[in-house]
Amino acid sequence: MPLTRTPLHAVLLAAAWLALPAAAQVTRCTDPATGKVTYTDGGCARGEAAREVEARKTPEELQQEREQAAEAWERKRERQQHESAQRRDTERAERAAAPAGNDPARSVACQRARRSLQEVMGTLGRGMYDEQARLDAAQREADLACLSPADFARAERARASRAQAPYYTPPVVVVPPRPGPRPPPREITHCNVFRCYDKQGNTYPR
Repeated sequence: MPLTRTPLHAVLLAAAWLALPAAAQVTRCTDPATGKVTYTDGGCARGEAAREVEARKTPEELQQEREQAAEAWERKRERQQHESAQRRDTERAERAAAPAGNDPARSVACQRARRSLQEVMGTLGRGMYDEQARLDAAQREADLACLSPADFARAERARASRAQAPYYTPPVVVVPPRPGPRPPPREITHCNVFRCYDKQGNTYPR
């Protein structure tokens, strides 16, 4: 039977809904013309929108749902642990199957060292006092990360031989300044007791 929703009926409806047996089903009916909402334990009138409302569950049903949710969570956790173990086994197998002579030039460390070397080379020519020291250090790090142990040892020996080679400094040639034109000779015209005079009127001590 339909129940019209009013302020008083809403309270009575809630109490009646909670008092329904566990198997009872309540249907919400909405009149499309007026928007009026009614609740019934049967079917809605023709043309009205119907929506089933879940009946109140018994404590036994709630406990059963909790147990089912706990079982589902436990199964999910076990599945995740199993998948994680499979991934670890696969990674171990791939590392074990990798060849012993793996090319270090393709490693992540080599790529990082090469980027650092390029950055140092990009700062050269700015007049910094430690340019050569920074370049040598970056080149050594790149060799260490990208070369095999044997090639790195050869590169180290080559660096040591270059460091021990004498450094030749070209001699500094000092060019003396070119002499300027000689001053014209002084022509003394006359002298007195104290000084002498030339044609330009300059005086000189006698």
